[in-house]
Amino acid sequence: MDIAIEIHNVTKRFGETTVLNGISLSLEKNKIHGLIGRNGSGKTMLLKCICGFVIPTTGMIKVNGKIIGKDVEVPENVGIIIEAPGFLPNYDGYTNLKFLASINKMISKEKILTTIEKVGLDPKSKRSVGKYSLGMRQRLGLAQALMEDTDILILDEPMNGLDNQGVSDIRTLLLELRNQGKTIILASHGKEDIEILCDTVHELDRGEIIQSIAK
Repeated sequence: MDIAIEIHNVTKRFGETTVLNGISLSLEKNKIHGLIGRNGSGKTMLLKCICGFVIPTTGMIKVNGKIIGKDVEVPENVGIIIEAPGFLPNYDGYTNLKFLASINKMISKEKILTTIEKVGLDPKSKRSVGKYSLGMRQRLGLAQALMEDTDILILDEPMNGLDNQGVSDIRTLLLELRNQGKTIILASHGKEDIEILCDTVHELDRGEIIQSIAK
């Protein structure tokens, strides 16, 4: 088994409050792994720990063989959407992604344009992001996560705000990405998304894994 992400006995406390409690998971490469659970169950906090945004109180997280917070501060080769993506509201989608891509000079103009098109947006549109619907912002956030062509995608509620056609488009895209060899961690409230997309499903409740299912 080729492991992309290894989570070993991770606990996160804020004062007297325990948000994650002894989480251990091994997430295999080239699969879609679902995280489900009610609001406050710990899904988003676990994703933030995997991404290095939050340091666990105890335990270890290893991404692509490197320990987060020790070998690297944040995982390499990972595309991320957690919570509402933050964009510059007065600029169009392309300009926003071009600005973000300038941090990593490996991304070409053509790559940005094709990625915008891939998520179902018009790459030539001059509409400012401040006038985007929630679904359009979600699509642009997905484009941001995809444009660096990373091996791992970490997506927190990527279908949020999408209409039925948008949900169908993104499901198709995620399955294509898995078939291309990507590893995807998907937190979702949508039971249908989980059933259609995921190879493994892990249910959290009150910061603990209460059930894991491999299809």
